[in-house]
Amino acid sequence: MAARRRQNASNTNAALATNDTNRTIKSAKKEQEKKAVDDKIESNKLAETKAAYLAPLPLVMIVLLCSGFLWMLAFRDVMATGRPILGAMDEAMLLFTKSTSFFDDRNGFKSSAGGLSTIKTATTDENNMGGLFVRKVGGAAAIAVHSQKLIPLLFQPGDAYWKMGHFNPMLYTAILGNMAIATFYIFYLDDLKAAGAGKLSMTIVTLLMFEAAVMLSYVLTAKQKVFVPAKSSSIGSKSPSSVTNRIVSRTVAIVSSAIGIIACRDLFFPGQILSPIPRDDIYLEWTGAFFHSPPADEPESEEYELEAPLFIGDKFVSQYLGLNMLIMCLFKFTSAFMIKYGRDRSGPTKCKIIWRAQALGQGLVLFLFRLFTPAAKSASLDLRWHLMMLAYEAFILGLYGYF
Repeated sequence: MAARRRQNASNTNAALATNDTNRTIKSAKKEQEKKAVDDKIESNKLAETKAAYLAPLPLVMIVLLCSGFLWMLAFRDVMATGRPILGAMDEAMLLFTKSTSFFDDRNGFKSSAGGLSTIKTATTDENNMGGLFVRKVGGAAAIAVHSQKLIPLLFQPGDAYWKMGHFNPMLYTAILGNMAIATFYIFYLDDLKAAGAGKLSMTIVTLLMFEAAVMLSYVLTAKQKVFVPAKSSSIGSKSPSSVTNRIVSRTVAIVSSAIGIIACRDLFFPGQILSPIPRDDIYLEWTGAFFHSPPADEPESEEYELEAPLFIGDKFVSQYLGLNMLIMCLFKFTSAFMIKYGRDRSGPTKCKIIWRAQALGQGLVLFLFRLFTPAAKSASLDLRWHLMMLAYEAFILGLYGYF
């Protein structure tokens, strides 16, 4: 009997152990299945977050190709003025704009080669510092315009989401800028073709229009996910219709308005003297505007009117500078007045996308203005007010864009 009881107890213990083992195995399987489901959910959430955050790769690649090409040409205009880098078609363009006169590499590594060392401290009839100023600052403004498209897409801010429409204001403004530059080249197309620069001009126009079409298609077809807070639409002292930052708005209204007036004159009415602006006639004379666009009913008209068609290339680069400065102002005005705080509080994020790039671009323009200050002073043109205004606006944009 005792042996039988021991055997029964042993069988019972074995059965219990088997049941415990089975329960442990089932529990482990359930945990594995639960973990697999959780991992799948987490993976799907991560994929959705990436899809909502990252800008579409084809758009990034096309902007890199198109704007990168134009950025390269603008960088050449700043750092190696007059140096052909794309063969015969580029050389024809530089001959048309008379930029080759600033490039000299006859002394090897000791040559200025159109770089920053080309800038002299005094203006003479031989060195034409005013003409060099127009070409280098025009290149810097073009860098700022194309960097505005490249920087946000290549170095995407951590709080900017594509699917929430944070890039839309920048892209819409960039589309307008592309169309304006393309129209400008088309306006000069006959003269450019006559100078042998038609191929490069059409390449630039094609890239600008293609990029604009791609950006527009992505903006219009993207499904926007907008977050709307459940609480009151008023956030602190700001309402959804408030401007994002009043300090930036006031700064842009003062500084960029002044820049825009001068840029509009240079683009649409080159050579016309704005009497309210001190020493504006000296600025026009220093930059050579009187040669290509002598104002009517002025002494310069009688002196330069017959020779003006010979300076069509100088007029091209002067208006190109004005156009790019206007596009820079358009970006700043868009961020300061067109973008509102919004019910989803996305206004600051949208504005910072523009402010960060514009602060860098305006900093480059400011740097070149500073380099040309001695040369301008030798021509009785004081650029100190220009420097202060550009520096203040760049500081404000950088302050609120990066901090």
